[in-house]
Amino acid sequence: MLAAETAQAQQAAKATWIWYPGDYEIWLSNQMQNRRTERGSFFPPFWRLDSHYPLIDFHQDFDLKEAEQVELRAEGQYNVKLDGKLITGYPTRLTVPAGKHRLNIKVYNQQYVPAVFVQGKTIATDGKWLVTYEDKEWIDASGKVSDQSGTTWLTAGSWNFNEAQALPSAFKLKTAPRRAAKVTRNPDGSMLVDFGRETFGYVRLHGLQGQGPATLYFGESKEEALSVEGCETLERLEVNQPQKADKLTTLTKAFRFVNIRPEKGVTLDSVSMLYEYAPLTERGRFRCSDEQLNKIWDVAAYTMQLTSREFFIDGIKRDRWVWSGDAYQSYLMNYYLYFDTPTVNRTTFALRGKDPVTSHVNTIMDYTFYWFIGIYDAYQYSGDKTVVQQLYPRMQSLMDYCLARRNKDGYMEGLAGDWVFIDWADGLSKKGEVSFEQLLLCRSLESMALCANLVGDQAGARKYQQLAADLKANIFATYWNPSKGALVHSRVNGQPTENVTRYANMFAIFFDYLSQEQEQQVKKSVLLNPEVAKITTPYMRFYELEALCALGEQPYVLKEMKNYWGGMLNEGATSFWEEYDPTKKGTEHLTMYGRPFGKSLCHAWGASPIYLLGKYYLGVKPLSAGYATYEVVPKLGGLQWMEGSVPTPQGDIAVRATTRELKVKGPSGTGTLRFKSKSKPKCKGANIQAKGNGNYELQLQPGREYVVTYQAM
Repeated sequence: MLAAETAQAQQAAKATWIWYPGDYEIWLSNQMQNRRTERGSFFPPFWRLDSHYPLIDFHQDFDLKEAEQVELRAEGQYNVKLDGKLITGYPTRLTVPAGKHRLNIKVYNQQYVPAVFVQGKTIATDGKWLVTYEDKEWIDASGKVSDQSGTTWLTAGSWNFNEAQALPSAFKLKTAPRRAAKVTRNPDGSMLVDFGRETFGYVRLHGLQGQGPATLYFGESKEEALSVEGCETLERLEVNQPQKADKLTTLTKAFRFVNIRPEKGVTLDSVSMLYEYAPLTERGRFRCSDEQLNKIWDVAAYTMQLTSREFFIDGIKRDRWVWSGDAYQSYLMNYYLYFDTPTVNRTTFALRGKDPVTSHVNTIMDYTFYWFIGIYDAYQYSGDKTVVQQLYPRMQSLMDYCLARRNKDGYMEGLAGDWVFIDWADGLSKKGEVSFEQLLLCRSLESMALCANLVGDQAGARKYQQLAADLKANIFATYWNPSKGALVHSRVNGQPTENVTRYANMFAIFFDYLSQEQEQQVKKSVLLNPEVAKITTPYMRFYELEALCALGEQPYVLKEMKNYWGGMLNEGATSFWEEYDPTKKGTEHLTMYGRPFGKSLCHAWGASPIYLLGKYYLGVKPLSAGYATYEVVPKLGGLQWMEGSVPTPQGDIAVRATTRELKVKGPSGTGTLRFKSKSKPKCKGANIQAKGNGNYELQLQPGREYVVTYQAM
């Protein structure tokens, strides 16, 4: 590159590869989700898979002070127009004269996602470029480019492909070599390899030689790896190597143990692995006076690391798919560990797919509702409404689908093709109109109203808010049973049942749908009532413990976390499981779905202590979008001390609490520290406001560390 060109590149605006929003995410999720195998057989997802639009028009308008040379790259066949005039051939460089201009690039690619990269001094592809899959651009009589009404222009999608050579279609996760912790060799030439803890990646066979088959049986447990008939995943290799050489398995797998069984005539020297991972930075941190709780945090963070891949997935052994219920919890845990919004956005787009809507997300009714709720949550944490704007038309069409499936009384119930999931629980009725589903629909309508306001759809906001208000009133008129002090589980044949379960009741608490009196009734009659069926999945324990934290029951929740997640650690868990029933023994913990090793021992929803400890013990949450305002409400919950950090868009909020001192520092925004003290608290150079009954507040300004002396209640 010439010196002048080098100087120009150094001054250039930052460019990135762009595409139609959601298309790359859908394409990439198809690549990932179709890697699942079951005992060597291809095992695709259960739901409809969409594809990207093969032909996309990209454009941007410019007003240049001086002529500018730009570099162009595209994934696919393309043409280029400047002010509506077609440029000959496939230009990779183009000079744009001074003045006002429009640059159009049209790209066709059936195999990969049409994408473009444009780099100039001031012209650069970014999220401000507009894209459409329609072809409605015309030249009017005056020769100027105009757009006919009805064209759907959206702001472009992008990720972090910021170099012309960084093709989106070539993306792969990072890998790093890992040694085995222990190798047991057997007289028959087989070996059992233990990598020390749950992991994910490729197995590398060193010094492989000979001719014939070799089979690798993978196991999250030793028992699974040794079960050649019962293990969930395996790989068969055909070896034809007269000289010693190294060989990688063809697909990534989840495992701790690998049982390698070469047939006669095949030998190998040693085994290692390539660990495959998403290069995310752990910004969230938590340490406290309880070493078991510290271990729970560490294993939860490792579980998140394993299940945070191209997308937030459910578990690394079995499905490796993008499930909305699992993903929604991963979003919340992510906000307190990574604060990686690109993975949230990719997952949200991948789950939604394309119109027309023909089924619920993942075919599951409740998973559709989690999808809606997660979109506004993402805005609240990040402060970025770009994805809301891009997704809003798809939100509308999906909500139209849901509303059209209500019955004559305005309630959702399972219809043909619907999976009403709720939770994995024996004997849990899904018949009739389940109260839990109505609550999720109500919250989804509220999220729709909030998102409608963000995109300027005032009529839509009024419509969705009224639908939510009407539904909420009907829910309590139908399902609230005063004598039971709870919402009943369902209505069948027009009559509310007598059955009380935890699900709707605990969601009603952190949705803030209950009066204070009702909250106390639910806490006593449901959440702390051993007669109500217990929850045995980390999935719904997440919400149960959140509801109790919202009621100020942190001491109780601390014991529950230690008993439940600590129970998994006592069973030898190195990552947290899909399901844990403390009454089971030994290999019973490995069974699920009627299969001896069907259970996932590394499941995203098992990592919920990250969220609980960040939001309800360190006590940090946004009060307005992007942490412009936020609160810190530390709750020791029986701990002697705790400290940690919670990531935000502008930096990390640091919190330390003991029974005598609080330290808080936020990077930006206006915070409010709320706490209780037996004695009058003090903070040098700050005004602490007394709120009565031992409650105090302190306003936090950005960049300053506040040190409060107090006496914990």
